[in-house]
Amino acid sequence: MENIIGIDIGGTSIVGGRIEGDIIVAQVSADTHAQEGGEKTLDTLKGVIRQLMTIDTRAIGIGVPSVVDREKGIVYNVQNIKNWDEVHLKSLLEAEFALPVHIDNDANCFAYGEKIFGKGRDFENFVGITLGTGVGGGIIQDSHLLFDSNCGSGEFGEIPYLDSILEEYCGSRFFIRISGRSGYEIAVKAREGDPESIEIYNQYGKHISMLVKVILLILDPQAIIFGGSISRSFDLFSEAMYENLKNFPYPKSVDKIKILTSDLHNMGILGAGALCV
Repeated sequence: MENIIGIDIGGTSIVGGRIEGDIIVAQVSADTHAQEGGEKTLDTLKGVIRQLMTIDTRAIGIGVPSVVDREKGIVYNVQNIKNWDEVHLKSLLEAEFALPVHIDNDANCFAYGEKIFGKGRDFENFVGITLGTGVGGGIIQDSHLLFDSNCGSGEFGEIPYLDSILEEYCGSRFFIRISGRSGYEIAVKAREGDPESIEIYNQYGKHISMLVKVILLILDPQAIIFGGSISRSFDLFSEAMYENLKNFPYPKSVDKIKILTSDLHNMGILGAGALCV
């Protein structure tokens, strides 16, 4: 059966999958070798692809945590991988495997993965937001990724907020900073009824409401779809989020917006693979 390959390159591991239809039928992971970087990481990536390729593979999609020249497939300034400051990844891999290669920022991949495989199928215009160590964003307009100049739109986490930026209050560092515990640990205690943990998630919901307000004011989409590890605790912060949206200057926008959480598993693989569709 005809298939595509989706690869999620992270600072710790490279995870890839072979996708047939909308199902991952094979999966491979390998250490990124980020501290060695350069050719070592590239060779690891090629090895993952070789393990997944079949004679029926028609394209390869790759998500990277950095800025990408989509047209030329050049990856710039990957902060967590040594000596990946300018990697002509598309041309290198197409020469190696004789297949079309599509590359984009990992947050954009998440958003497009939702459009092709997930809840985004119901919307023409939405924003996908990943809540994890960082806060990444991808924008879908007219059912396509927003084609910006430098692959940098949707980086709402970098917007100045309070004494820092939104990412410091909407990503995992928020929980570490105020309690010394991970968001997961606090979520466990909150579900056990611990008042302090419940209040921490109420505070987090207030900060998330600011992120939602920014998105509404800039893009006014049909939906926002949250993914990433913290989104699994949506039930713990959604009430506070909605409470703090009541002062938004355009209440009709709040009434109409759909705020959802992703139910895709292996979203990095599916998101990267979606670039091939």
